[in-house]
Amino acid sequence: MSWISIIFIIIIGLFLMILDFLVIPGGVVAIIGVLSMVGGVIASFIQYGTTAGFLCLLGTAIFTIGSFVLMMRTKTWRRLQLNTQIDGKMNEVNEEKVQVGSVGKAISRLAPMGTGEFDGEVVEVSSIQDFIEENSNIEVTKIDGNKIFVKLKL
Repeated sequence: MSWISIIFIIIIGLFLMILDFLVIPGGVVAIIGVLSMVGGVIASFIQYGTTAGFLCLLGTAIFTIGSFVLMMRTKTWRRLQLNTQIDGKMNEVNEEKVQVGSVGKAISRLAPMGTGEFDGEVVEVSSIQDFIEENSNIEVTKIDGNKIFVKLKL
């Protein structure tokens, strides 16, 4: 086995450990990576002797520790993280326009959640019955925090 093969096996092991840390949690891939690195070091001991084996072990340890130190720096994580802002908002109930007993119109099909309009105020609503078709008249039966429950108005 050549040095290129041994170094390749060790690098594959390190890659598997980093892959387990970043993408595939659970430890199985990291264990395979550690076994691969150990196998590469053992192969260097067997193939090239004690001195070369210890040099390979030392190089592998320095390379592994250096990789993890580099990975733990905050600048590395800033390159990987998502830097977008969330523009969505939760239902803000205008109590002047939407109250228990208010009658409005279903803008979308309520299956069982959808959008309703009450006195010009568009809000997300939940049906307490089955599905309610679009453009049906609906009535507010209950408001629980920011959730509005409606039924079909007959």
